[in-house]
Amino acid sequence: MNRIRTAVIGTGFMGRVHLEALRRVENVDVVEIAATSADKAKAAAAGYNVLNATGDWRDVMADPSIDAVHVTTPNVSHYEIAKAALEAGKHVLCEKPLAMTVAQAQELTELVMAKKLRGGLCHNLRYYPMVQQMRRMREAGDFGDILVVQGTYSQDWMLYESDWNWRVDPLVSGHSRVMADIGSHFFDMAEHVTGLKVTDVCSDLQIFWPTRKQPKDGGESFSGKLGGASETVDTKVVTEDFGATLFRMGRARGTMTASQVSAGRKNGLVLEIYGTKGGATWRQECPEELWLGHRDAPNQILLKDPSLLDEKARAFADYPGGHAEGYPDTHKQLFRRFYASIADSALTPDYPVFADGLRQMKMLDAELTSHKNRAWVSVPA
Repeated sequence: MNRIRTAVIGTGFMGRVHLEALRRVENVDVVEIAATSADKAKAAAAGYNVLNATGDWRDVMADPSIDAVHVTTPNVSHYEIAKAALEAGKHVLCEKPLAMTVAQAQELTELVMAKKLRGGLCHNLRYYPMVQQMRRMREAGDFGDILVVQGTYSQDWMLYESDWNWRVDPLVSGHSRVMADIGSHFFDMAEHVTGLKVTDVCSDLQIFWPTRKQPKDGGESFSGKLGGASETVDTKVVTEDFGATLFRMGRARGTMTASQVSAGRKNGLVLEIYGTKGGATWRQECPEELWLGHRDAPNQILLKDPSLLDEKARAFADYPGGHAEGYPDTHKQLFRRFYASIADSALTPDYPVFADGLRQMKMLDAELTSHKNRAWVSVPA
């Protein structure tokens, strides 16, 4: 198999996640790392044994030998970098959100199609084996017609007034924080598993900390949890700490919450689906388990074991039963499929594409409009 040369733009948390996962994709070589400074890029390159490093991502676009790029920078730069990469003839795998606005996401979606390139979006949470098992059981009709879809994505890392991160700044992150950052993961998974589309939403958002204490030295809440102290400045907050959405999926009805102020919940993504024949619940904090609910029989807990999974779900589990697969593995599974589609142009993408990113932007706009108008709002097709 021909080797595919790729570059990672961004060296923060997600940049490191991508770099580690890419080392586990057999036919891919990371040949360059770009960061906001040459020193940051060189440090990351040394750590991951990458030969080339640059403090200007445009250098990546100027290199015709690079086939693909990963965009792992803060939200505000996704559109500019992804557009430049596509115009340079490179495939793009972008962190979500795809862009800052629906118009930008629409432009990128049309551009990737016009250029006949691959554009993937990192909604990686689809790729837990038991999420895929739930999806395949639904496809087989095990749950009957879906009636109810519900769940939450709850975290606690922004619980305190002193918690701060670049995502709080709307100029960098966008007009929504919680619903964009983690609520979008819930909706992507809900549609992926059920095969249904959200048609209408009714949302209520809340800012619990209208002012937060922003560290003057640029520190973030990840380090703040460990007791670090620095001089702060009181900064107005305009993006939500919590959101709740009622939604319709054809006949089915749903409800979800997303929170970054739920004490004790580190990464509490929960998806529940209930149909005319049965139900299922998956929790990201216990990712190896799938709860199956029955009306007239004992409920079940299904543990991940590839030999016992549906044949189509089995391909998402690389390790035997009892050997946990988690967050890093979801990126590996997504990246493997993304690069397989580059190697074989005839493959139908088995991963979230730019059109999925555009859909999430439309849904987010509908949620923000619903909250503002205190009314139900339809999600554009």
